[in-house]
Amino acid sequence: QVQLVESGGGSVQAGGSLKLSCVASRFTYMAYCLAWFRQVPGKEREGVAGIDSDGGTRYAKSVEGRFTISQGNAKNQVFLQMDNLRPEDTAMYYCAAQPYCSIRPPYLMDLHYDYWGRGTQVTVSS
Repeated sequence: QVQLVESGGGSVQAGGSLKLSCVASRFTYMAYCLAWFRQVPGKEREGVAGIDSDGGTRYAKSVEGRFTISQGNAKNQVFLQMDNLRPEDTAMYYCAAQPYCSIRPPYLMDLHYDYWGRGTQVTVSS
């Protein structure tokens, strides 16, 4: 069973930066996709950024140019560098994984992902 653990959330002022990390255990697939989603209480979960095993990426319009998704040398890690943060970026951020990913770069729709972490909170104050 794949397990995802996020870290790196916190509180920051508008204009600041945070880097989220996600480690996937028991994740040794070749054609995978990894993604970050976020959710605010009372709202639907929103796809933020995704990356496939070939390095292809996709971003939500709201974060393009400010957020960067990447992987470390260990392919079971995925990062989300968030710069120029805004109060509307405040949310719980979740890491998601799809071991067998046929849509590349990956769609940012939660139904495409089989595994989820528990989330890390990001709070941006004005």
